[in-house]
Amino acid sequence: MGVEAFIARRFNKLVGSDGREMSRPAIKVAIIGVALGLAVMLISIAVIVGFKREVRSQVIGFGSHIQITSYDNYGNMQELPIVQTANFRKRLLMLDNVSDVQNVVKKPGIIQTDRAFQGVMMKGVDSTYNWKFFGDRIIAGDVLNADSIDNWAIMSKIMADNMDLDTGSSFVVYFVGENLRARKYRVAGIYQTTFTEYDKLYILTDLRGLQLLNKWDDDQYSSLEILLKDWGKLGITAGEVFEVAAGEGKLYSINTIVDQAPQIFDWLSMLDMNAVIILVLMMLVSGFCIISGLLILILERCSTIGLLKALGMTDWGIRKVFLRQALYLVGKGMVWGNVFGISLILIQYFTGIVTLDPASYYVDHVPVYLSVEWWFLINLGMGIIATAMLVLPSRMIVKVKPSELIDSNAQS
Repeated sequence: MGVEAFIARRFNKLVGSDGREMSRPAIKVAIIGVALGLAVMLISIAVIVGFKREVRSQVIGFGSHIQITSYDNYGNMQELPIVQTANFRKRLLMLDNVSDVQNVVKKPGIIQTDRAFQGVMMKGVDSTYNWKFFGDRIIAGDVLNADSIDNWAIMSKIMADNMDLDTGSSFVVYFVGENLRARKYRVAGIYQTTFTEYDKLYILTDLRGLQLLNKWDDDQYSSLEILLKDWGKLGITAGEVFEVAAGEGKLYSINTIVDQAPQIFDWLSMLDMNAVIILVLMMLVSGFCIISGLLILILERCSTIGLLKALGMTDWGIRKVFLRQALYLVGKGMVWGNVFGISLILIQYFTGIVTLDPASYYVDHVPVYLSVEWWFLINLGMGIIATAMLVLPSRMIVKVKPSELIDSNAQS
């Protein structure tokens, strides 16, 4: 152990016990300031990241990461199908970031029961559909068996309540086209998400019934929905999908989920700015607390500084003593900040005790998510910035002159 480290440890043990009562509350304030600052940063990042992940997952659950549709649909009142060949699907699945390619047929209609009616979007799916999203949110019944053509459907709880329907209940959907056609369905399952505007719209059913209504062949679909493994590679994968689609020799439209729901993703992007503002403010508050503590420690030990200089210790050596003492306080505050912040994050993660209005926030509770990478980066940034902010006030030690202290003591 070096001389500076030994003196710093000795100073920490003597805080408040050697007649210097002002340093004790100052050190407590410094530790509490660092702890609260770090805890707020951890909680803020956990909430913002968790919120973005939850909202994004629900939007993707209804619409997938990337959709391939017919380019001729633009400006056309009647939806035109795309033809999926076995080679096209195979080439899409060969892309590194693609996990699933889903066949989808969409058709608007009007649902009617004895109690009410409303406009809906019938979304037809088959055995290629990934049921994880809706399967995790089924609250009654079960997901569809898409191996055989039937008239079963899955609707949201809010729609079922409005229409006074339950599993096994039947309802009629009217499809408007050249002729008004009606089809009777039965409720196979009821799902519930926190996206009210989507819950009021989508009903999932077997796609072959919708293909028959559109007079389409078995290989014709409204769109192909592509699910990805890594959200961070959305733009790159969209470009790769475009290249694969171009190789088919037909005109396709490639749209990402960001293109389909720009308002939601613009809103989520604004949260990043909020995160930056919170991090900067908390860094400044924590830095102010620890700088104040360091200045008080220096001012209270001016005579000790003069004595160390008289004994031949360099200014930089004395500065290292106080920097070590201050960094010890920073470390102690960061430990308590991690304990407090992570404890609150875990409580919210497992209990969801803090709730929200899903009509306004798209989620019914505050979602939290803190990865190891984010935890490490926040702690690393806190340590580096705190160290950098302590260097300047420690220069006050240079202004302490041993001769002046000796003269003042002699006069007294």
